[in-house]
Amino acid sequence: MDILIKNSRVIDWSQDFKGDVYVENGIIKEIGIDLQKDCAVVDGEGMALLPSFIDLHVHFRDPGLTYKEDLESGSKAAVKGGYTMVNLMANTKPVCSDMDTVNYVLDKVREIGLVDAHQCVSITRGFDGKDISHLEKLGPEVRMISEDGYDVMDSSVMLSAMNKAREKGITVMCHSENHDLSKVDMRLAEDTMTWRNIALGEYSGCAVHIAHVSTVDSMSYIVEAKGRGSRISCEVAPHHIALTSDVVYRVNPPLRERRDADYLIKCIRDGYVDAIATDHAPHTAEDKKNGSPGMVGIETAFQVCYTKLVCEGHIDLPRLSEIMSKRPAEIIGANKGQIKIGFDGDLVLVDLEKDTVITSGSFLSKGRNTPFEGFKVKGEVARTFKGGRQVYPL
Repeated sequence: MDILIKNSRVIDWSQDFKGDVYVENGIIKEIGIDLQKDCAVVDGEGMALLPSFIDLHVHFRDPGLTYKEDLESGSKAAVKGGYTMVNLMANTKPVCSDMDTVNYVLDKVREIGLVDAHQCVSITRGFDGKDISHLEKLGPEVRMISEDGYDVMDSSVMLSAMNKAREKGITVMCHSENHDLSKVDMRLAEDTMTWRNIALGEYSGCAVHIAHVSTVDSMSYIVEAKGRGSRISCEVAPHHIALTSDVVYRVNPPLRERRDADYLIKCIRDGYVDAIATDHAPHTAEDKKNGSPGMVGIETAFQVCYTKLVCEGHIDLPRLSEIMSKRPAEIIGANKGQIKIGFDGDLVLVDLEKDTVITSGSFLSKGRNTPFEGFKVKGEVARTFKGGRQVYPL
């Protein structure tokens, strides 16, 4: 698909100027001012053109839990939010512990054609906490493994998994939670396992990605590890920077205190946070009523983060692009996330001046479970392009 997007404010992690971007055969071919091409032209006057976003942490519930979300509804929600690549968690039904399930998901995502996807495989087979023999059979399609929703409690099993991941060039994505302590203190449960997972990662030499960091101490351990040169990356969820524990809403990890949110924002500003990831977790109203933790977030993430981080003056828009596009692409190994010649033409046009109110009734996700209902935010995704092809509006 060839397309020329003209007259927009072109922004990624390294640039911010008014100009044009030309995409040829799905790849960014030329960047400049007053470009002229014989192809489809989109006038981006008054809009910001950014690399589309990449979410390292989503639950699309397929296979087995498609009454909550499916790959089509999740993909539609993603492109509405400006995302063209997602990293899917393994806690499906059955748990994704083999290449048959991986291939089922990837084939279906390609058939739908709205986003690219990576499918995580579980660290232990079926989340049994013990068996890692399936890791030997993983194909090159698998770049990350995760026990998301759980942590591998047996440290010797986790270390063995990390050793195998290092051999295969796979990143271990850690849901850091000591389940022996979860009913005692969720802060202690996160902090102790964050420290353990970092220590095991350093010992094994494995690349480790810490999911949904939410506390001062856990983030401090990561800052210290980065200072030692550890192969560690981390993500922060929009709700952990925009909301605090005075909002009554069940997510895991829980909403924390103001001091935690402030420290996470400081670490975003100081360059220690690698990615914004939503932990998009659709549930039915009945499931939420019965206590299921989680919220949808892929349709609102940019608005929430732009409003909280940029409009409040904590960071600039290029830094937000870095943690929503560039670094997630590097972590997952995708040729995306930058407006540079040779990168995929995955782009998003955003009206930065648009004032909107978050309304779950307008979501394309099957999930309506959000604590952001009624929030006033700034910015709205106007168009999303994947490989130069418009995928939103649908």
